Amino acid sequence: MAEGPLQSNHCYLHQVAAVCALGDNVETIARQLFSASASPLIATEEFTPGRRFTVGKVEVPPVADTRNNSLIAAALAPLRPAVDDLKSRFGADRIAVIIGSSTSGIAEGEVAVASHLQTGDFQLGFHYRQQEMSAPAAYVAAQLGSTGPAWAVSTACTSGAKAIASGARMLDLGICDAVIVGGADSLCQMTLTGFASLEAISDGISNPFSANRDGINIGEAAALLILSREPGPVRLAGYGETSDAHHISAPHPEGIGAAAAMRTALAHAGLQPADIAYINLHGTGTEHNDLMESLAVNRIFGAAIPCSTTKPLTGHTLGAAGALEAIFCYLTLLGDGRLPPQLWDGEPDPALGELTALGRDRLSAPPRYVMSNSFAFGGNNIALILERCP
Repeated sequence: MAEGPLQSNHCYLHQVAAVCALGDNVETIARQLFSASASPLIATEEFTPGRRFTVGKVEVPPVADTRNNSLIAAALAPLRPAVDDLKSRFGADRIAVIIGSSTSGIAEGEVAVASHLQTGDFQLGFHYRQQEMSAPAAYVAAQLGSTGPAWAVSTACTSGAKAIASGARMLDLGICDAVIVGGADSLCQMTLTGFASLEAISDGISNPFSANRDGINIGEAAALLILSREPGPVRLAGYGETSDAHHISAPHPEGIGAAAAMRTALAHAGLQPADIAYINLHGTGTEHNDLMESLAVNRIFGAAIPCSTTKPLTGHTLGAAGALEAIFCYLTLLGDGRLPPQLWDGEPDPALGELTALGRDRLSAPPRYVMSNSFAFGGNNIALILERCP
């Protein structure tokens, strides 16, 4: 069930960039992340006419062929100088790109299909390649002029985190000298109505780990990171990937696969549970996900581990979530000891595994090791451990 990591632990996170409901640049995102007392999510019918959903929407100019790629374009701009430097030192063919996504250009496909049903013609300018899962990776590579390997990861809500682990393996194997990794997913009708059909959408702002939780909010984001073997401010100390294949959409009720991913990450990093100072929980706000994750975390780390979920601040950004929340952990490691807040009603569910430090807002000093969890349909699980470097 568990996949044994191959890397030699020489993978560092350098520049990071993102756009999400918290802001259109990392500086704004960091400021909002650590000071938020209310959710920036909005209720809208824009993506589902006639049905109102609370979502994490991002305002970006339509500069690319899909909304997904426009999100990436907004995030990509601050990374260009660093990538140009890497190309000059290593060569464009030694720069790889791995991007996670679960929607790619499906929103454009929806418009084209609707046009075809009404008029018999697809929308002018539409091509199927816009919604191929490889499209975000191809777009990043083309924009940056990198000619190394470029591919997509599409494992639903673990995609962005698995892109990071895949990039680490590429570096360890010597296939490249730097990797642009991350994830991007955009709001679209299929995602919103699909989760609604599973009765997984909250009626308001999601309320993770509460006795009153009633589902998730969907968000959109693009999150990108540069990885290399050169020492940087944050190291990918370990990761653990598992697949318990319990159910096509529901997690294992006791979190067996989730727990195995966290244990594998600890073993890979050569750490004990007590070494982890904070966990960014997957924490979607659904009945079953919060139950299994709380049980798994409590079983490994005990009740007193500081932890929180940031999804009420961004919405669940699906294929981007693992990369976006890794950036949140990056910012936490380089901060002053503040932790991302837990926005909820403060009413714990006695059926959940006890987490007494859920929502703790500060540590006495910046942490050295933090963990980020991502779990997906089909029992697909990953845990990342990041380390603040001296």
